[in-house]
Amino acid sequence: MSMKDKIKHMLKGREEQADKGIDKAGDFVDEKTQGKYRGQVDTAQEKLKEQLGTDQERSQDKGQGGPPQP
Repeated sequence: MSMKDKIKHMLKGREEQADKGIDKAGDFVDEKTQGKYRGQVDTAQEKLKEQLGTDQERSQDKGQGGPPQP
């Protein structure tokens, strides 16, 4: 089992908390760099949420996502 799979398993049922943590970490980096890398930080946050699946699972639960993922 890969590290990513282990993390996804640990986050099961805690997607909202994971999203908040990712957002908080990004805000911290933006604050420390005075927003100099805001675009890169935002991209990293989005990619991390995609990799962990926290973004898609919640939007599918609410019926807002795109086509269902296989």
